[in-house]
Amino acid sequence: MLKATEIKKQLGRVFDDNLNTEQWQNRVDYIIIGMIGLSTLIVFLDTYTEIAEKYSLILHIVDLVTTIFFTIEVSLRIWCANLIDEKYKGFRGRIKYCLSFYGLIDILSTYPFYISLFVPFNYSVLKTLRIMRILRVMRIFRYMRALGIMKRAICTVKDQMLVSLQFLTIITLLLSFILYFVEHEVQPDIYDNGWTSVLWAFMQYLGDPGGFADTPPVTLIGRIIAIAIGILGIAIFAVPAGLIGSAFTNVMEDDQHESDLKDSAERMQLAFESKLDRPTGYQIIPRYLSITEIQARMGIKEDAIIECASKYENFRLVNLACTQTFDQHPIDKLAIEHFPINTTYGCCIDRGSRVTVFSPSNIVDPIVGWWAYYFAKFGGFNFISREIGASRPYKSFYVYKPEQVLPEQKVMMADMNRLLDRDEKWVFTIMAASGMNEPEYPEQVHFGCGLDKGDSTYSGTTLSLNDVEAYRDIVMKISDMLDSEFDIKVENQKYHKNTNPAYFFRHLNHKVNSVQLRVAWSLMCWNMQSINIASHMAKVIHDKIESDNEIKNLDDIKKKVVGYNLNNEKNNLKTNGL
Repeated sequence: MLKATEIKKQLGRVFDDNLNTEQWQNRVDYIIIGMIGLSTLIVFLDTYTEIAEKYSLILHIVDLVTTIFFTIEVSLRIWCANLIDEKYKGFRGRIKYCLSFYGLIDILSTYPFYISLFVPFNYSVLKTLRIMRILRVMRIFRYMRALGIMKRAICTVKDQMLVSLQFLTIITLLLSFILYFVEHEVQPDIYDNGWTSVLWAFMQYLGDPGGFADTPPVTLIGRIIAIAIGILGIAIFAVPAGLIGSAFTNVMEDDQHESDLKDSAERMQLAFESKLDRPTGYQIIPRYLSITEIQARMGIKEDAIIECASKYENFRLVNLACTQTFDQHPIDKLAIEHFPINTTYGCCIDRGSRVTVFSPSNIVDPIVGWWAYYFAKFGGFNFISREIGASRPYKSFYVYKPEQVLPEQKVMMADMNRLLDRDEKWVFTIMAASGMNEPEYPEQVHFGCGLDKGDSTYSGTTLSLNDVEAYRDIVMKISDMLDSEFDIKVENQKYHKNTNPAYFFRHLNHKVNSVQLRVAWSLMCWNMQSINIASHMAKVIHDKIESDNEIKNLDDIKKKVVGYNLNNEKNNLKTNGL
């Protein structure tokens, strides 16, 4: 089953109709184009009587081979149509593909051959079936970039073209009615009704190929109208041609801009090369890069940097001023974040751990996802983060309301339930504290366990723990360690209320140990020991909860890398087919 699925994926890449990619499947594309050319040549040679009679056997064999080749190819296209486009998924989707422009050409130019083998047709029908083979030449359009550009250009200006044609049609009708009234007086037998003048007017645009409107006006006003219609005849073709020509140029410019933007995005990713974090000795991806730094290092214009950040999902434009409180008088500083993505909501990494780190608000809170990623990495924990979505209006994935849930949030909850499938498992939700919307607290690390603000009883219906003793031990050890080694204070349930019944951990399939961990931005964003602190905290949690499991893949962050390479995660699960 897995082998068939993999074959289907490979075929999906073969039939992407893109000749500009650097992949082996392009050779198959060129073979298909060559067979189309060969089939067309056979049909052409078959029109010469002498050649057809002298080489009939060869022509027949080549025709049979090409037909069998296209039969296999078209059948495989139909089979993996859903990988070409999601709208062709399922049986109805396959029918929809067969009725599409290229699907219909594929079928009409291939399958009728077999009907003639089993159904006796007269000569004229057989000739028609043979002529249908020439439709194969139209299949080459799917590989022609110019045709795609033309299609996009027409789609861009179709509304303007429709308006111009409507205007010209109305003016032509008006002039044709005037023509009838002035010509009917002198040529009543010819202009006997309004249809004659209307037909004459519109046939002038086509050059009257069938002689249907050979009734020229003879009056002065009629001839003036004829001149006006002649001018409109130029406009009726010139206006659409001008619109399409302009749109064609714009589309090509857009394609060039898209290519330049893609190149800028690739260079932006190169800027996020890991750097040595001296306190830990690990190679760490930068938490952010300022726009000025990217400009200086990579030679990318500021507009291109901002556009890449808005267009490509693994970059984000942030204002670091929001990581400081108002009393610190923050100054706006735009920067670019780079982050890992492998799901429809962001990132999911399954390391087979009993602990899952959840970062729910990265799209509005800078740096938090970066710190949470390395916190999970150092502990060997599972990692789930929300990276994709709208920042305004913001819907927090920390809150789960079934009546307002987003599709991506459903996927996230499914992944969360898969990782937290037993009551003894733990989830640590990482959020920011002491930022623009909060005061500067004396403590920089804030623990919560589902209770009300100021409640240190470790009891109550809203408690989000099963193992209270393990939690208290973790808080105490982290507090002692951070105080002695980094002069950082820790508090538990002192400032933040965690009783909301809509919080996600209250909607999981199992009542796991849920810990709310708020970390000050001053620690995550501005402290040079930030990664070292994350490493020490993660080690305390690992030693307490799963000391029997060895932390794997830490060697990965001893190597120089560019960007996040999730392929290095041996247990990484890419959900949703991504």
